[in-house]
Amino acid sequence: MKNQDRLEAWIANRNGAEPDSNCLWWSGAWWSRRKFAEKVEAAAKALEAGGFGPGSRVACFLPDCPTVLVLSVAAWKLGGAVVPLNMKAGTPSIVKILRHVEPAGVFLFEGMESLVEVLAADGIPAATVGLEGDLPALALRPVTPESTEMAVIFATSGTTGDPKAVPLTHANLLDNARGVHENIEGFEKGRVLMNVLPNFHALGYTVCGLLPLLFGLPQVILPSFIPIRNLFEALRATRTEVLIAVPTMLPFILGAVGKGEECPDSLKYILTGGGRLDPTLDARVRDHLGVVVFEGYGLTETSPVISANRSFATKKIGTVGPALPGYEFEVRDPEGRVLGAGEDGLLWVRGPSVFSGYFRSPEMTAERVVSGWFNTGDIVRVDSDGFIEILDRASDLIIVGGFNVYPQEIETILNQVPGVAMSAVIGIPNAVSGEVPKAFVILREGAEVSAQSLIAYSKEHLAHYKVPRKVEFVSELPLSSVGKVLRRELRKLEKTSGKAS
Repeated sequence: MKNQDRLEAWIANRNGAEPDSNCLWWSGAWWSRRKFAEKVEAAAKALEAGGFGPGSRVACFLPDCPTVLVLSVAAWKLGGAVVPLNMKAGTPSIVKILRHVEPAGVFLFEGMESLVEVLAADGIPAATVGLEGDLPALALRPVTPESTEMAVIFATSGTTGDPKAVPLTHANLLDNARGVHENIEGFEKGRVLMNVLPNFHALGYTVCGLLPLLFGLPQVILPSFIPIRNLFEALRATRTEVLIAVPTMLPFILGAVGKGEECPDSLKYILTGGGRLDPTLDARVRDHLGVVVFEGYGLTETSPVISANRSFATKKIGTVGPALPGYEFEVRDPEGRVLGAGEDGLLWVRGPSVFSGYFRSPEMTAERVVSGWFNTGDIVRVDSDGFIEILDRASDLIIVGGFNVYPQEIETILNQVPGVAMSAVIGIPNAVSGEVPKAFVILREGAEVSAQSLIAYSKEHLAHYKVPRKVEFVSELPLSSVGKVLRRELRKLEKTSGKAS
C-alpha cells in the first residue's frame, strides 16, 4: 500500500499543514491539530514499548472521547489495527468477541476494572485508560499478525450469538470518508461537525470521527447523546453546523426544543442513517428546526455510507438517495436473478469501500459475498433515476397469506396519526394466513389514541392484508446501542408472553 493511501499519513499531512487549527472540542475547550499530533506520538511510543507491531490489533471499550481517535492513529502508525467495542455488550459476549479477534491488549473505560481480571484469566492483557489519549504502560501479548492494510475491525456477537467481525482497510475507510466529504452538501472543509454517535458503530467512527481528521472539519466530541441538555449546550457553545444522527434521536431533539431548549441557528444540516427516516419526522425537523435532513444508507460491511440524498435541490423524501460515485448496485430476487427498475428485491452492492469478507469466518463470508458483490440483506426498490427506497430487512419481512408485507410501510402510516410518537411492527402467527401484522405504539405525552382508531386509519391507507390486526401501547421500544428498533426482541417478547394469536 502506498503511503499516501494510509490514513495516518493523510492525518499527519493535515496536522502538519494546519497545526494551529481547531481539531476537536472536548470538555469545553478546543484542541489544536498540534496537540492531537503530540498525543498520537506519545500513544504510539507507549504501544510500541508494550510490544505492539505490524499486523497487531488493540481493542478498546470507551465512550466517544479523544482517546479512541488517538489510539487509532497511533496503532496505524505502527502498522496495526484498532477494534472499538461496545462497553455494554455484557461480559460473556465481550469474552467471546475478544477470543475471536485476538487483540494484543485491551483498553477499558475507568470503572470497568472488574473486567481487567476477567480478561487476565483468559490471557488477554487489559488496563483502564482516561479519555484524553494518555495511554498507561501495558505489556501486550504476541498475536497472529494480520495484513497491515487492515485499519479497524467492528465486531458484534451477531443475531445467532456467533461473533461477527468486519475488518475494514485503510483504502475502504479513506474512500468512504472522501465520498461523503466530496459528494454530500454540508461536509465542506471548516464546517463544525458533532461527533456523538457510538464509536463502535461504523457511521460514528468513520463519518463522525475519522472524516473530520482527514478533511479539515473541526469536530465536537460528546461522550453520549443523553442527557440531551449537554447536546444543546455543546451545539450552542461550538456553533456546530452538521449533526450526524440516527432517526430515533430526532424525536428527542424535537421534544427538547418543544420544552424550551434553544437550537442554534448555526445548525444547518443533519445527516441521518442507521434506520429508516419517516417522512413525517423529516417534515417536523424541517418545520420546527429549520434544518435540512439528508437521509443516507450503508452498512458496517460497506464502511459504511454507500448512498445518500446529497443536496436540498436533489433530495427525494422517502429515499436514501442514489449511490455515491464508484458503487454498483443490483436488485436481485432470492434466486439471484437481476430485477428491473421499480421491482422489489434484495440489494447487492460492489465498490471500493465494500469489505472483502468477515474476519476469520470463511463460511459466513461465502454466504454474503459472491465475486466481489455483497448481499446487504435489505429489500429495496430503485426508481428510474437510481434513487433507492429501503423497504425492509429481509429477515423482518412479514408474509400474510402469501403476500409480502414490509413493516416499515405500516409504521410510516401509523406515525402519521397525530399523537403517535413512534411505532414498530412485527409479524405474529396466525392459523389462517400464517402471519398477521402487530403494531407496538408509543404515544406522545398527553395524547389519547385508541387501538381501534389506529386500525381504522390503517384500513384507509393500506391494503387489507397490511393492516395491523393488533395494537399494543408501550412506553418504550427495545433499541440497539445505535438507536435501531430491535424487532427480533419484540418477536421474542411476543413469543414468551403467550399473546400471539
